[in-house]
Amino acid sequence: MTPAARVQAAIELLDQIIGAAASAGPAADNLIAAYFKTRRYAGSKDRRAVRELVYRAIRRSAERPPSGRAAMLGLADKDAVLRPLFDGSVHGPAPWQEGEPIAAPALVPQWLDGRFDPLVGAAEMAALLERAPLDLRVNRLKADPASARAAIPEAGPTPLSPMGLRLPEGFQVESAEAWQMGLVEVQDEGSQLLSLGCGAAPTMLIVDLCAGAGGKTLALAAEMGNDGRIAACDVDRGRLSRIHPRLERAGVSIVETRLLNPDRELEALTDLKGSADLVLVDAPCSGTGTWRRNPETRWRLTSERLEKLVALQAHLLGIAAELVRPGGILVYAVCSLLEEEGRGQAEAFGSFRSAFVSQPLAIEFGRPAGPGRLLTPGRDGTDGFFVARWQAPC
Repeated sequence: MTPAARVQAAIELLDQIIGAAASAGPAADNLIAAYFKTRRYAGSKDRRAVRELVYRAIRRSAERPPSGRAAMLGLADKDAVLRPLFDGSVHGPAPWQEGEPIAAPALVPQWLDGRFDPLVGAAEMAALLERAPLDLRVNRLKADPASARAAIPEAGPTPLSPMGLRLPEGFQVESAEAWQMGLVEVQDEGSQLLSLGCGAAPTMLIVDLCAGAGGKTLALAAEMGNDGRIAACDVDRGRLSRIHPRLERAGVSIVETRLLNPDRELEALTDLKGSADLVLVDAPCSGTGTWRRNPETRWRLTSERLEKLVALQAHLLGIAAELVRPGGILVYAVCSLLEEEGRGQAEAFGSFRSAFVSQPLAIEFGRPAGPGRLLTPGRDGTDGFFVARWQAPC
């Protein structure tokens, strides 16, 4: 591909990503993979260059651009290398026209101004869109950090998690024997710390209420020494089904999955009411803490969507309070840095459920944020997370 053809490919992909953001369609990574699957002529250098252009354009524009061309024109506006590539060549983009729409640069959508946690200052905003590192969690059921590092010489320790390894960019994890054998799992250091902060232990009955594909379920099972019982729950059948090969690879046998019906979740959990030693609510949220990995989610989030998420989080906390046994532990977490999803949600729960006693996390990390702790990319180098922990009344 010529340099101009790469720019045109990026424009076409950005058009797809913008459309998907407006209609709750596939994520950018999936669209990029599908695009190149039907374009075998694009070599590895072409794919890498186009992907780089796409993500540069996405990171630059906080508001959803009117088109992929507008997004790329914004990127090329002051770029002496990119601008001449709008040359009208055979496979390149049409020449730049005076007065064309150009995406404006910004880190955060304007409507989110003032809604971040007070701990997330202006100096930290830029870090929300830096590239995220590639982290692994050592599966203590099969390895320890030393043996895992010996199996993956390219890996080094993560700064905060005792079970974390960090890999160089571009490392093909799934081709590594250590991953295939279940010695390690891909998991951001922040998620590892969240899991450790729950305080899971052998023989517990744990409910992972929003398990998704099971990343934190696997981490909890490892902390339990595969001794006890975990109910991994979710309302998304597709996401939940992805846990089964991961459990097998990790050597975990204590997990049962439960598909829940939205707004009728307790119907599938009646046998667990008042009996769980630990309930984890890793709730659906805005994902503002994961913008480093998925910067196009800024284009998907709306005030209406956020309002629904905040209501859902409160709903899930109410369910969790019904499941935890007297004296048991409830942990609430969101990969969000917005005040209303983090400390605001936890303060509301503490006010409504005043018999629940706020407790420190099993391991300390991040900064105090009201009744919880906050991890941020700028200060901690992890995805952004708010985590709070309570003990149920006895």
